[in-house]
Amino acid sequence: MKRHCSLRIGGPAELFAVPASMEELTALYRLLLRRGIAPVVVGNGTNLLVSDAGIPGVVIHIGEALGQVTVQGETIRAEAGITLSRLALAAKEAGLAGLEFAHGIPGSLGGAVTMNAGAYGGEMKDVVVSVRYLDGAGEVRETAEPEFSYRHSRFSDAPGVILAAEVHLTPGEPEAIGERMRVLMEKRASSQPLNLPSAGSAFKRPAAGYAAAMIDGAGLRGLRVGGAQVSEKHAGFIVNTGEATCGDVLRLMEKIQKAVAERYQVTLEPEVKILGADAPA
Repeated sequence: MKRHCSLRIGGPAELFAVPASMEELTALYRLLLRRGIAPVVVGNGTNLLVSDAGIPGVVIHIGEALGQVTVQGETIRAEAGITLSRLALAAKEAGLAGLEFAHGIPGSLGGAVTMNAGAYGGEMKDVVVSVRYLDGAGEVRETAEPEFSYRHSRFSDAPGVILAAEVHLTPGEPEAIGERMRVLMEKRASSQPLNLPSAGSAFKRPAAGYAAAMIDGAGLRGLRVGGAQVSEKHAGFIVNTGEATCGDVLRLMEKIQKAVAERYQVTLEPEVKILGADAPA
């Protein structure tokens, strides 16, 4: 799994399936349900920490093969496997503004909808108007009520698979949209450790304040456990300096949570999703 996660950590999946079409994905998901198997569904793997022991059962990878996109007026409909960067570029080329914030987010549309991904003042809830998905019984559904909240949606904890989503944007000049993307990418590159494997922000933003500021204020910038390190560049990121294990990251996260709780009386909640044998119950 380390080959399919941005942290470059994780043992093998027992079975790893890569559907080449929506029809294959739907047929596979329904087959697994009939056999009583609940698959783990992953996209770009940019928000995952996978156990060193790997993932038992079946992992379904939704990749760029499931990334078709169509533009109609001010609405873009795209399949779940499209990367946010490609979706944002499609919007720019169509002269549609509103997805600039997503251009630098490294995940795919399905994962971004699931966790209501966001950056620089924008979130998926601002643009997504409907979601097509397979429910826990394998039936195709569509909803205009994803129930978005901070880094959460109705799909975060429910069985099923996001198939596609529609986003509604506003007309804009492609050059101005591209310039906004460039500015945000420069800001990201200057403030985030893009040169090392990470899973983005390790912890959710607490009710008051910011996780990165609290981690920094607790004197944890640069703290290491094995190959895992609190980034020197952005204290909200945990980076893999070379050969980090899932255990290294989990122990480092525990140290961070303890230190922040002692200093600020705040319990930091993981934003990274933990999969496999080391996942919390």
